[in-house]
Amino acid sequence: MTKLVQTLKHFYGIALVCLLPMACQSQPNHKIVKNIDEYNSTISTLKAGDTLLLANGVWKDAELIFEGKGTADSLIVLMAETPGEVFLEGKSNLSIAGEYLVVNGLVFRNGFTPSGEVISFRTDSKNLAFHSRVTACVIDNFNNPDRNAQDSWVMMYGQNNRFDHNHLEGKRNQGVTMAVRLNSEDSQTNHHSIDHNYFGPRPVLGSNGGETLRVGTSQYSLTNSNTVIENNYFDNCNGETEIISIKSGGNIIRGNVFFESKGSLTLRHGNGNTVEENIFLGNGKPETGGIRVINADHKIINNYLQGLDGDKFRAGISIMNGVPNSSINRYHQVKNITIANNTFVNVAHIELAVGSDQERSAIPEGSVFKDNLIYNEKQADIFKAYDDISGIAFSDNISNINSTLIGNGLNVQKLTLEKAANGLQYPAGINAGAPHDLKVIDKSDTGVTWYPKVSKEMVFSTGEQIPVSPGLNSISDALANAKSGDVLLLQAGSYQQNKVLDVLFPLTVKSDGDAIISFEGTHLFEIYDGGALNLEGINVSGANAADAAGNAVIRINRSGTLKNYKLKVSNSQFSDMTVNHSFNFLEASKGSFADTVSISNSSFENFTGSILTLDKETDDLGKYNAEYVIVEGNQFSNIGGKVADVYRGGTDESTFGPYVLVHNNQVTEVGKNSRNLEKASFNLLGAQWVDFSNNKFSSSAPIQITETVGTPVTILSENELEKTAPINHAKN
Repeated sequence: MTKLVQTLKHFYGIALVCLLPMACQSQPNHKIVKNIDEYNSTISTLKAGDTLLLANGVWKDAELIFEGKGTADSLIVLMAETPGEVFLEGKSNLSIAGEYLVVNGLVFRNGFTPSGEVISFRTDSKNLAFHSRVTACVIDNFNNPDRNAQDSWVMMYGQNNRFDHNHLEGKRNQGVTMAVRLNSEDSQTNHHSIDHNYFGPRPVLGSNGGETLRVGTSQYSLTNSNTVIENNYFDNCNGETEIISIKSGGNIIRGNVFFESKGSLTLRHGNGNTVEENIFLGNGKPETGGIRVINADHKIINNYLQGLDGDKFRAGISIMNGVPNSSINRYHQVKNITIANNTFVNVAHIELAVGSDQERSAIPEGSVFKDNLIYNEKQADIFKAYDDISGIAFSDNISNINSTLIGNGLNVQKLTLEKAANGLQYPAGINAGAPHDLKVIDKSDTGVTWYPKVSKEMVFSTGEQIPVSPGLNSISDALANAKSGDVLLLQAGSYQQNKVLDVLFPLTVKSDGDAIISFEGTHLFEIYDGGALNLEGINVSGANAADAAGNAVIRINRSGTLKNYKLKVSNSQFSDMTVNHSFNFLEASKGSFADTVSISNSSFENFTGSILTLDKETDDLGKYNAEYVIVEGNQFSNIGGKVADVYRGGTDESTFGPYVLVHNNQVTEVGKNSRNLEKASFNLLGAQWVDFSNNKFSSSAPIQITETVGTPVTILSENELEKTAPINHAKN
């Protein structure tokens, strides 16, 4: 608590009243309320110097409006009786308006906001917050159950506000986690501070609108925000390609750590921003990126970037081409950019004039790339240009790699790295790149100390192993007693299911191959929100399935999924799915999203439908149904539809996938059903990365691969096509 008081003093420049709850209760100007009615009757009575305590416990469906006018010497404080012991649940939110207000110690969980914002620095468009602070609060998985419903967790309005030492984790539905708004003069040139926050894991959204932090919008992007973003920890913030999206001018992004976060810090709109002393640690994780540069007059200095795997929009440095005479919402030309004194260690790509095309034809101008340190243990040339880069001057950069593109702009020499006291690696005996004493903020120094920062990722096979004997509904009986991570071990024999197996958590169903499952319904498994399924060594027959069109072995609940699911299938057999037309293996749903769908070393025989139907997001808004689709080492025979139908429509460029890997499969008599309108054995539209190699096709419909938006990569290698038309690889 002493540290909290000190930081409050620092922010306001005053001696602050005691914030210790027990001490506060003994003060005459401190009050405690126990329910929303008491809160509403008390809040309007608060005066400068007062503190209102929310009693410990659950506050359900509590929409808190906190208005008041404190002074620089006498704040008005709203805080938990005990920090971390006041839980706002159900349909709850908090709106703040006035001057010199402080909010402390609240936890939002088990619900979602009934409005567009969980915490708002305004009560309406005319009543904003000024000189106010939200500190030591938590928002954890406080999501609308509809992943396509848009809301934001924190919206900053007004001026001279601070958001610090908060913990935000698990944003899953559409909408930026936190944003600074500039939609009125009273919110511009705001001098906000966003510091020492823990931005915890945000999973891949699979559409636009998954930023972790945004400052401004394109409409106001030529206005200065003058917001300082410093000493925050971004942990696996993977929502979309822009981790931080800067859409205004005059901001400082300083001293932050980006840990294994997909995407990049993007200077999307606005001019004159400074990016300094940040640390990007990718540890080789796919799509981890650095800094993307658009517009003019930015300084990118003294940053440390290591182990970043991303390219193009997610490269270590990505300098974009612009649009001549660009409208305010497109790409303004890069001009007068300084990129200096940065360190790049094992960064896979530095890319220049990115996005060059007929529209984005304005090359960078008047910019410098100097005094940087570039080390790559593979000694690979990491520089790539997509257009003329004569407008970027390269000088005095030290590197252990040669680059024909950069030439004399690199001083090539042998480098040996040593770990410094701050844990980062620097070249021995050379004072180059980022400062060797760069401060690396620890995760424990961000957020709050009383709320855990632990991964909540779905994990298979971490629970108990439950033996299951053959019989009618014996699998569903065992499932009724299973928990997250458990494994149902099927003994040899026949299993009959006239009940659907509802998958509500990560579940493994496993056999040594002698368990044969038949089912009588329209589907065998249904994956609900929070569920994930791993099938190993099972044999499933659809011979006894209900005589209905559109059956499936596995169905994703039609309400969609808020949490990304996983489906893994290995060493299994599926056959006789022919009782009626359009009998599929996996039937995805609109609004569902998988981190991974993987089928390997399995056989699929006699289906009237398709194996993987990942084609439900047909609104052409850049959404799709699965990030990674892996089809490897399988046999497909007599499949009326497609092996995989993967669809990502639209022109949005802010997502990562889909990624599709198809290796070492045997495909025989696939895709010839008259209901297969695309007449394809595989139909992949809009995938960003496709590796289609070492497959054998016989008497099957052709492979259809259509590249659309972005800079997709398609690898076609060693595929044998017998009585099968050539691959149709189109670029739209």
